[in-house]
Amino acid sequence: MTDRLIIFDTTLRDGEQSPGASMTKDEKIRIARQLERLRVDVIEAGFAASSPGDFDAIRSIAETIKSSTVCSLARVSEKDIRAAGEAIRPAAKGRIHTFIATSPIHMEKKLRMHPDQVVEAAVQGVKMAREYTDDVEFSAEDAIRSDLD
Repeated sequence: MTDRLIIFDTTLRDGEQSPGASMTKDEKIRIARQLERLRVDVIEAGFAASSPGDFDAIRSIAETIKSSTVCSLARVSEKDIRAAGEAIRPAAKGRIHTFIATSPIHMEKKLRMHPDQVVEAAVQGVKMAREYTDDVEFSAEDAIRSDLD
């Protein structure tokens, strides 16, 4: 088996969280095209459920990019996953990156859920995402403070 480095770029999603760093849809498409030219494997194009503008930008990127995987971030909620799935639908290669908080403090204070409920929500979220694509990535938010069990 050959080792292969996979480049996962979050500029279009995480980069916009910096103060004063908003991008137009056309700017996002230009950046996505450049990332594709650079042979970036996965382009996380945004968070489709966050706004109609982000949904539209992700969908346009999905229609434009042919060789890189186009990804949308989504919480494990039905609304988020359905928005992500519809946004990446036109992609030659689409991915849904879904997540939920797993640290005790986040489960208690932010989610108001017990660990077994969080596990069930994660499983159901991944299953729902698979309705749209076989390429589903799961992340545990605040994993560093999560219990190993």
